[in-house]
Amino acid sequence: MSKRPIKAAFLQVHSIIGLAISLVLTVIGLTGATMSFEDEIGDWLNAGIMHVEARPAPPLTPDGLIARLQAGDAGRVSALTLSSDPAASVHVRFARSEGGARPAAAYVDPYDGHVLGTARGDGFFATVRQLHRWLLLPGDAKGWGRQITGVTAICLMIMLISGLVLRWPRHVRSVKAWLKPNLSMRGRGFQWSLHSVAGTWVMLIYLVMTTTGLWWSFDWYRDGATWLFSSRTVAATMQPKPAKPVRASVTDAGPLTLDRAWSAFLERQGSRYATAQVTLPNGAGTVLRIRSVARDVAREGARDEFRIDATGRVVSEEIYADKAFGDKVLASVLDIHQGAILGWPGRLLFMLAASLMPLFMVTGFLLYLSRRKLRPAKRRATRSVRTLVPGE
Repeated sequence: MSKRPIKAAFLQVHSIIGLAISLVLTVIGLTGATMSFEDEIGDWLNAGIMHVEARPAPPLTPDGLIARLQAGDAGRVSALTLSSDPAASVHVRFARSEGGARPAAAYVDPYDGHVLGTARGDGFFATVRQLHRWLLLPGDAKGWGRQITGVTAICLMIMLISGLVLRWPRHVRSVKAWLKPNLSMRGRGFQWSLHSVAGTWVMLIYLVMTTTGLWWSFDWYRDGATWLFSSRTVAATMQPKPAKPVRASVTDAGPLTLDRAWSAFLERQGSRYATAQVTLPNGAGTVLRIRSVARDVAREGARDEFRIDATGRVVSEEIYADKAFGDKVLASVLDIHQGAILGWPGRLLFMLAASLMPLFMVTGFLLYLSRRKLRPAKRRATRSVRTLVPGE
């Protein structure tokens, strides 16, 4: 069977999908690249308020911090990020108001609860994250944006496969043919060379990005990945557990208290943790989630997670170091998606790959327009492909 009709079919699929999703892919790529070094940029922007002078007096407890903030009408606290470093300030996130607005996150002095300043860049990166994940469409994670980005990721996989077939060189074993663009060419020949070779450079990275990105788009995909990678014992413990009813003396005392849960966490972790994020429950819940990063861990994804109720009872705990390999993979999906699993060089590599999305959109569109000019309408179905660039 001739290879020409097969390649023509792959070219048609590649072109149609590319035209349909190129703009969305460009938005996702550029926003992903922007978030690659979000933490480092945030630390640089907020360098003046992330640290305080260490004092001999003990820092305020979580309940004490929240009481000071509420006394200043700062808003309802949704999460606290505490540090074992006595000179580090506390990062505070606030819950949405009844109108749906969320106050800007702030850095707070851990010794007196004084607000040092709002976190610069948080609002910008929150918008970029919503654009990356949900395209800023209504409903956020419950809206259509989540499914659109997921379908786009699947389409990108199809484009990668069809693109590989289209650019398969005659000299398969030649590294030069695979990885070196022909800079001596001009016009559409140069566009094709740049489009195909650059696509080869980033193909594996894009496959990693798409296969991990689907984790946040489709529940069936996440459930399947969990079934595939998680051990049976951990899979069972990961199922949501009903919170144990809290004693009347706790619930009747007023607002939810955090100090007992925090004390229980310190008993478990002691001085092992570097930072710990305490997330308050929504509504009338009584179980806190505490995610901590150990001192000797370089990645945020390699964190321990505890669920502790208001009485100090540990409902569940997941220690990263004790997990099986598959469970560590599931816990590190975001790090894999960002390339952080390889350290900062991996994040830089993934950032550069994501930044190349506009290149593929522009060169692909130019190649499509030039093909239209080379194929007059009367002979579009029968014209020979000898005038096209080899591979098309």
